[in-house]
Amino acid sequence: MEETLSIQQQTKDLIDRLKSTTSVNGLGNSGNEYVVIVQIFLYKFLNDKFIYSAKKEMPELVEDGKDIYDSLSAMSDDEYEELCDLMEDTVILNREHLIPFVSQRRNDDNFAKILDSTMEGIASLNQEVFYIVNEDDSRVPIIHPISDLISGGATKKNAFCKSLIDDISSFSFETIFDAGYDFFSTIFEYLLKDYNSNGGGTYAEYYTPHSVANIMARLLVDDGKDYRSMKIYDPAAGTGTLLIALAHAIGERKCAVYTQDISEKSSTMLMLNLILNGMAESLTHVIKGNTMTHPFHKDENGKLKQFDFVVSNPPFKLDFSDYQNQLKTNDPFKRFFAGVPKIPNKKKESMEIYLCFFQHVIASIRDAGRGAIVVPTGFLTAQSGIPLKIRQYLVDNKFLKGVVSMPSNIFANTGTNVSVVFIDKAGVNNPIFIDASKLGDEIKDGKNKKTVLKNVDIEKIVSTFHDAKAVDELSVLPSLDDIKSNNYSFSAGQYFEVKIEHIDITEEEFNQKIKEYTETLDTLFAEGKELEANIKTALKRLKYE
Repeated sequence: MEETLSIQQQTKDLIDRLKSTTSVNGLGNSGNEYVVIVQIFLYKFLNDKFIYSAKKEMPELVEDGKDIYDSLSAMSDDEYEELCDLMEDTVILNREHLIPFVSQRRNDDNFAKILDSTMEGIASLNQEVFYIVNEDDSRVPIIHPISDLISGGATKKNAFCKSLIDDISSFSFETIFDAGYDFFSTIFEYLLKDYNSNGGGTYAEYYTPHSVANIMARLLVDDGKDYRSMKIYDPAAGTGTLLIALAHAIGERKCAVYTQDISEKSSTMLMLNLILNGMAESLTHVIKGNTMTHPFHKDENGKLKQFDFVVSNPPFKLDFSDYQNQLKTNDPFKRFFAGVPKIPNKKKESMEIYLCFFQHVIASIRDAGRGAIVVPTGFLTAQSGIPLKIRQYLVDNKFLKGVVSMPSNIFANTGTNVSVVFIDKAGVNNPIFIDASKLGDEIKDGKNKKTVLKNVDIEKIVSTFHDAKAVDELSVLPSLDDIKSNNYSFSAGQYFEVKIEHIDITEEEFNQKIKEYTETLDTLFAEGKELEANIKTALKRLKYE
């Protein structure tokens, strides 16, 4: 445990060093900073994973205290190729790609080109998995040369690349490859921390707090069930936090991840997240593209592919005006049964695109499959329009599993109150509504306020949901008829029993209380009359002055 914590701190220190290097070289808070950090961090991780796997396959490489890199260097080309063939669970690196061999050349006059060719070589050697697929089936490699991302001549570029290779040479990840989700989710969140703030632009919309992701995953997955060959999907995947949490709850080796997202930046981060969590086999399912206009994942008949689990935290509002008419008139997958939102006259960027994603999520869940989607809490009680039609559809088809309303400021980068709607196409007669808005502790996160759910809060939500318990002022289990008669409201608070406190008092005590209330009212009335007279006097003076 202490060793894991030590490596965790060393990993955070590594990320800080990389950010310091990019900042010193003029990339701090720029669009290219994350590219350098992600790629160098990934390079370090792949190098150490390769060494870790080599030791497992050939323990003799380090017997009698031998240095692993000396042993690899002494191998013939055929022996090295044979070793690579044995390692099926990692990417392949040529010897010249390994960090110590690259570092040996750090004082060469062309070191920047050496590091760039190393990155290109790794991408080429592993081109069957290391790419992002565009919606038109073209491919974009996820590892690129990096020296051209800074301005300046060869001397500056060499110094920059030399600093990067020095940053990643100080420790090894080897001892924590079996640490699993909890370790890497923490590291990934730290890696993202400067890219999910208000300054992060639209990229910030893709970040979901781990507490919310873990709650969604645990409420979707049945404890103790032995899942096999599950297909899980997120149509607005961002950096993959929701999917990785879900995969961990199911079992990383028991599911395949499918994604689509309009942002290449977030798709690159997602691929790193998959690699960190041992799910590299799903890399080829990561799609960069517009899910609304061109959903990529389809079955053999060209119909929309359906999945065992679908999760999503879609953008709530986005300028989709260029595509609105296309979605209304040309959707061959017939997803938008409730309609497509209108374009606001004055603020195109306020188009409620999440309503289209919600309908896409419903269409993407297979029969008896499950799903969960984050929505603005106002969706739960909207009296008309698309939100009401979606709620009616879920209730009338018995697809509504439940709703959890989260505390305010659970997302540090938005003040919008959010809820999570859970769907179960196996059929549900009594959904559960949970009002978790009063849970958690409020803390300061920079300039923003943020609500953090404690472990006890998370366990309360999870156990209440799975046990289908009605708890005073927390949860309620309305019948489908109750929901229909309440205009299909999904708000827990509208179903809580109104309680009137009853106190036994004597007639004398009752008369005394009535007397006190009457005296209080008389006093307030007299004060009100006096205030009214004073106001009239003041107005008269103003009139004649």
